[in-house]
Amino acid sequence: MLKFNKKRNTLEPEEYVYQLQDVAEPQLYRDIFPYDDVPKIPFNHRLVPINPPDEIFITDTTFRDGQQSRPPFTVKQISDLFDMLHRLSGPNGVIRQSEFFLYTERDRQAVETCLAKGYKYPEITGWIRANKNDFALVKSMGLKETGILTSCSDYHIFKKLKKTRRQAMEMYLDIVQAALAEGIIPRCHFEDITRADFYGFVVPFAEELMKLAEQAKIPVKVRACDTLGFGVAYPGASLPRNVNGIIYGLNHLAGVPSEWLEWHGHNDFYRAVTNATFAWLYGAGGANGTLLGIGERTGNSPIEALCIEYISLRGTTNGMDLTEITNIANYFRQEIGYVIPPQQPLVGSNFNITRAGIHADGILKDEE
Repeated sequence: MLKFNKKRNTLEPEEYVYQLQDVAEPQLYRDIFPYDDVPKIPFNHRLVPINPPDEIFITDTTFRDGQQSRPPFTVKQISDLFDMLHRLSGPNGVIRQSEFFLYTERDRQAVETCLAKGYKYPEITGWIRANKNDFALVKSMGLKETGILTSCSDYHIFKKLKKTRRQAMEMYLDIVQAALAEGIIPRCHFEDITRADFYGFVVPFAEELMKLAEQAKIPVKVRACDTLGFGVAYPGASLPRNVNGIIYGLNHLAGVPSEWLEWHGHNDFYRAVTNATFAWLYGAGGANGTLLGIGERTGNSPIEALCIEYISLRGTTNGMDLTEITNIANYFRQEIGYVIPPQQPLVGSNFNITRAGIHADGILKDEE
């Protein structure tokens, strides 16, 4: 059957409905991810079209993923950093949301302190496991949205959860329905998506989520999580590692609207910022990051870098106050005692400093 695509203004065949492939044995892609060797990047030379959405934005996970890499922030530190995020974001909400843990008394006190500020941006959201009991925490804090851990790869489903794909999907859908019943917007974190069976699990799962959203008339968001930093943005690279294909597929095949779709990447292979930028270019509305890129193992996309990428792509600050980047870096150094590598872009002490004689000579002759 044909239908008219109003965004592209072309007549297109309706896409095939992908069915869950409930395999008996896990698909671990051992040829791509050998346990004792560098992961491989295969190409199938399939290209997907660039498709940047009308609006792009940044979301923050400094107080969730960022805290997984270090001793927990104090409530005062979270409060101060949240103020800086608010000023950096500006009145138009370029930094749209910030997610918080809810499990400890310190977590909940931090949420209450930041909610009391009354800021529109960043909106405070939660993060919980796929456990119905955890919704009591979300409701008690008065939050409108929460992230939910919904691991997608067979590494997680078979080896960690000890479930089949169908059992995992049913568990995830059950918890999403519970969220919708409470009027809470669920944001499903598709963990380890760059090692997942895209057509056999990811797309069918996302399609089911979109059905629930349609029934409830409440958004069901999707965060594509490159948990181990395996994503690549090379045109023609194969799934499951291809960022462009993942975002295009979730947007175009599974029908996840760009404004409900985010990318969350890790920097294990130095690709976090590039992958986040390509996610924007291929249809994701949101790019998720942390202040200074702190986060588990090698960290996440630095929010300050995403701010610069945003301006580079859109040609405007859209109200962001970039002077807060320096204030944030100074706060980490002076108040938190965090050591920023001197060579770290934008915030390191060597940023914009040259020591090479030929470069210094050029600057002395003409600073520009």
